Amino acid sequence: MAPCLVAADGGANVAVAAGRVPDAVIGDLDSVSDAARAAIPADRFHRVAEQESTDFEKCLQRIEAPYILGLGFAGPRADHTLAVWNALARHGARRCLILGREDVAFLAPRRLSLALKPGTRVSLFPMAAVAGTSRGLRWPIAGLAFAPDGRVGTSNEATGPVEMEFETARMLVILPKAALRAAIAGLQASAW
Repeated sequence: MAPCLVAADGGANVAVAAGRVPDAVIGDLDSVSDAARAAIPADRFHRVAEQESTDFEKCLQRIEAPYILGLGFAGPRADHTLAVWNALARHGARRCLILGREDVAFLAPRRLSLALKPGTRVSLFPMAAVAGTSRGLRWPIAGLAFAPDGRVGTSNEATGPVEMEFETARMLVILPKAALRAAIAGLQASAW
């Protein structure tokens, strides 16, 4: 599903330990082990020295792809996970899906169609104040005002294919990992 492997800084260590050599390593490179440096050709390292962004965001800003699958960014540290959600909110048009143990999360474009099976969990978490409409959700969202410090949409449920439209692209969608292919297809078909 993702033919090119890019490691965010110390992610190079994990890739090499798993027997994979990244096509690129992007970040401030302060966490890359000597073993990973020895296993990866030097021209694949892309050092970004600034400290205003996380290594995840450095990657997100530099990868050109139809979509990005992010592994290892949904825990175990809450501060790192929150920084990832923040970066997605600021760079949503990059079509990045974050895979966790149980879930896939991504920032929804203004219009999104998902070919989901009935009963699929659909959670919505606003990254800013946002409202929208939906078809195919057990509990429709029309007329609701979502906000990070207000209403969130935890554990809604698909009744079949889902269509959502938001006034702005600031809604994080969280689905079971089994819905990954539907999420990728939905993001690829959407316009920002």
